[in-house]
Amino acid sequence: MRRIRYAVAMSLDGYIAGPKGEADWIIMDPEIDFKGLFNQFDTILLGRRTFAAARKQGGAGGIPGMKTYVFSRSLRPNDHPGVTVVAGRQKERLKELKLMPGKDIWLMGGGSLFGSLLEVGMVDTVEVAVIPVVLGAGIPLITPPAKKAALKLIKSRVYRKSGIVSLEYEVK
Repeated sequence: MRRIRYAVAMSLDGYIAGPKGEADWIIMDPEIDFKGLFNQFDTILLGRRTFAAARKQGGAGGIPGMKTYVFSRSLRPNDHPGVTVVAGRQKERLKELKLMPGKDIWLMGGGSLFGSLLEVGMVDTVEVAVIPVVLGAGIPLITPPAKKAALKLIKSRVYRKSGIVSLEYEVK
């Protein structure tokens, strides 16, 4: 069965983006195998705000070669033909996706979608690359209030040159 993995970069003080959605603080460490990471997925899940931010940066809001699902009650599917808009039945749709053949599913953003999917038991792993920077404000890893969730550390790695600490947890 495919897994839903929340894989994200986070500042030391718990933000996944700056106050205006900026990500210019994220270090692109050459030691990290980004191609290998991307090859583990064929599907991405985005919230409406993350989708809008990705579109502002140019493009369709998804990643080429990956099936994109946008969770939103306000977007109209006809306005976004390159993605699948999910307006309801989140848990049922995700159960169906997990049973389909393919690679793992990347829960790419954001903190609000992560919180809602964690609450209904649909997140399998939380994978955080802690970037050595303090932002002071921004978009949090998970939007409060959030349901308590027990995690089990399954992998960690320190990238000495950049100071990035990569942590991978299984959701219990």
